[in-house]
Amino acid sequence: MFAKNYGIEIKQDYYDINGFNRYPSDIMMEYNQCLEEGLDIERYKEFFDKVAVLDNGEEKNKLSDEIFNIVINADIRADYKYNEPSKINKIKQLRKEHEINVVMPEAKLLRKKIRGAWLGRAIGCLLGKPVEGIRSDELIPFLKETNNYPMHRYILSSDVTEDTYKKYKFWFRDKPYADTVDGMPVDDDTNYVVLAQKIIDDYGRDFDSDDVADSWLKYQSVHSYFTAERIAYVNFINCLKPPVSAIYKNVCREWIGAQIRGDYFGYINPGDPETAAEMAYNDARISHVKNGIYGEMFVSAMIACAAVTENIEDIILGGLSQIPSTSRLYESVMKIFDGYKNEVAVGECFNYIHSAYDEHTDHGWCHTISNAMIVTAALLYGEGDFEKSICCAVGMAFDTDCNGATVGSILGMRGTDECIDEYWSKPINGKIHTSIFGVGTVDIDKAVEHTLEHIE
Repeated sequence: MFAKNYGIEIKQDYYDINGFNRYPSDIMMEYNQCLEEGLDIERYKEFFDKVAVLDNGEEKNKLSDEIFNIVINADIRADYKYNEPSKINKIKQLRKEHEINVVMPEAKLLRKKIRGAWLGRAIGCLLGKPVEGIRSDELIPFLKETNNYPMHRYILSSDVTEDTYKKYKFWFRDKPYADTVDGMPVDDDTNYVVLAQKIIDDYGRDFDSDDVADSWLKYQSVHSYFTAERIAYVNFINCLKPPVSAIYKNVCREWIGAQIRGDYFGYINPGDPETAAEMAYNDARISHVKNGIYGEMFVSAMIACAAVTENIEDIILGGLSQIPSTSRLYESVMKIFDGYKNEVAVGECFNYIHSAYDEHTDHGWCHTISNAMIVTAALLYGEGDFEKSICCAVGMAFDTDCNGATVGSILGMRGTDECIDEYWSKPINGKIHTSIFGVGTVDIDKAVEHTLEHIE
């Protein structure tokens, strides 16, 4: 189209659009996601293949719209063994109850638990942040040559040399190493905890999904969001409200993004995993479906359980009790759980996770299920020890900072701030830097006091 009045041609630049916003470039990722969801689309495989290899442009864009129409209208295969709804009433019908021995902490102990959770999340995130995106075939050699295998300490700037830069494909330069930071650096994993606190401030405990979407637009720029979250953010701008925002051209709809957002809902619902999971659901459904939603519900519920029991198995099973027992996530977590109970060695567990999901693909590396399996393994094989568990979570690779943060949050809640040695808390320096408008840097102790105000 030519705009005569302005003397320019109006067209989209398909070669200069951020990949998170460009559905056509992810067509084969969409195909694989559909197969995992059990959608009956295999007869369209040749069409997907042909569209995928086209150069970015108007033709590919139009054909990808046709593919999207195929996807959203596809039936579930008759032989698909999972039942994975995205509506809360259907989710509740498919849960498998697990009773835990609840011991509600008195006020002083609860404060220490909440502080442990905030600190644990920041510490686990910082532990994994310098190697976020690395794959195990480089992480393990690097840890071995720096005398940090099995992982047992922070990665330091002194671990990285000019030889490191030359030897590894992974970009080790300019990372936030624990000996170079003045607090927890800005990160989406910690931003979301602070943002959840703002949501409760603004809308109360009865917030809904529209409130979450409005908060995203109000408090952060698009550059603070990634994968499914960035796609949802763009959808909000284009007037696509939840839950449509999670579905429209979102190939990352079952990735880890929601799973890293649910901690705060666990913090403010100690001993009440059901309410924690329901809040997590209202948050997750703006950007995710099915197992993407379940991941956030699972983590939130585990944290709520960790506030009232020290039994790791009860924490995991209590989390699972809030998601469909007919889901892929439930099945995968139970495989790790049952393997541990049957004395499968940690190395064998590691190998199993890496065989089930390919860390060398974006989809495998960033999926909810692969990373939930790692969180589960770290909790079990870490045997309740904070240091051992967060190091296990990061050392297994995949999404290192996300998994370290989730495990740290759960065990910090379980063990209080007393389970965290000063070595781990010192680099955090009692503060979390954020990119949230009007917030900036958060004092952890003040955030803890404010969290207690949100608990009914």
